[in-house]
Amino acid sequence: MTVDRSYRQPGVVLTDHRFTVPLDHTRPDGEHIELYAREAVATGKDPETLPWLLYLEGGPGFGARRFTGRQAWLERALTEYRVLLLDQRGTGRSTPVNRQTLPLRGTPAQQAEYLAHFRADSIVRDAEAIRPGLTGGAPWTVLGQSFGGFCTTHYLSTAPEGLTAALITGGLPSLTATADEVYEAAYPRIERKNLAHYARYPMDVERARRIAAHLVERPAELPGGYRLTATAFQSLGILLGTGDGSHQLHYLLEDAFVPTPSGPALSDAFLEVVRGLLSFAAHPLYALLHEPIYAQDPAAPTAWAAERVRAGWPGFDAEKALAGDGPLLFSGETIHPWHFTADPALAPLRETAELLAARTGWQPLYDPARLAANEVPVAAAVYHDDMYVDTAHSLQTARAIRGLRTWVTDEFEHDGVRAGGPRVLDRLLALVRDEV
Repeated sequence: MTVDRSYRQPGVVLTDHRFTVPLDHTRPDGEHIELYAREAVATGKDPETLPWLLYLEGGPGFGARRFTGRQAWLERALTEYRVLLLDQRGTGRSTPVNRQTLPLRGTPAQQAEYLAHFRADSIVRDAEAIRPGLTGGAPWTVLGQSFGGFCTTHYLSTAPEGLTAALITGGLPSLTATADEVYEAAYPRIERKNLAHYARYPMDVERARRIAAHLVERPAELPGGYRLTATAFQSLGILLGTGDGSHQLHYLLEDAFVPTPSGPALSDAFLEVVRGLLSFAAHPLYALLHEPIYAQDPAAPTAWAAERVRAGWPGFDAEKALAGDGPLLFSGETIHPWHFTADPALAPLRETAELLAARTGWQPLYDPARLAANEVPVAAAVYHDDMYVDTAHSLQTARAIRGLRTWVTDEFEHDGVRAGGPRVLDRLLALVRDEV
């Protein structure tokens, strides 16, 4: 472990940490990679007197949030914890994975083999590898948001001795669902979010249809080379799973067109915002590993599950929707083969993605028997109609983990730990301490 110099922001002292861990934890003498984490301690507090809280970000593919001072849930955490914001392997400053770095691994087959070590099981092994050097061997509390909650559930399955408590926000996974079952449950939720959006903003029905029809005739090239088709435009529906996402989408649609000498055209401003929302340049692992995070049957590939399941939902087919008079349905948190042709950040990784989709040999991530005997205090915020993680799956898992206490709420969407951070964390801490 390497500790860099500490520095300050308003109300907090930050310290950079770097660690070296095995790429494959079953081969500790093999290749190693570097991890990065940022420690945060409230100004004026002695860190040596504080227990540790490890934060695992959502994703896959996102580094830990870069806070300024004591934003969101960090404000509450710093009142009693020494917080470690870990960039999970492949993200942020932890041996980042992208179109620029993956060619160092060799062929697409070698890249796919490398990426097989970037799921929740390896992330938890990383956490356990670095914990003794930080805590002196003491267990710590883990806060897992979304995919970070999937990792936390794996932690409870494999290394509960490393945990004082587990806090999960919007991230209780099904213990058994296949990727196909995940998306069979997802499309009805995404449809509901669409209908709720159009009920709030009925004028957007015609606006979305007009934009999609324009793109069917004339796909647009976004700044940087992203090819915006009608299908790609539909993927803006990922906004509908966040607290203010419906409003963001509405404002985006109302300013889409400008008059030009050649007739109405999609504005540069619209295309620039869309590029920022749709590009995977900052988080390519999200696209590469989004279906493998659900793979648990050694004999079954994920085989582009979201694409296959979508075929049973014609309402999500842009051209079919435009042929009728109903609303165009936006898609949500789904990854498709076309992403790896439309997005310049992903196009060089298309063959690697195909190999991951065809891969077998994935191992189970959760141990139902061990979870049924769990002794670690666990609390989970479950959002009533979460677009990203199926509520029914989450509640089924909650019942399967001994002692887990839930807070089911429709006050927040999937990003509740950001929108209502201090209050969400305070509620979960009260639950694990039997204060409510």
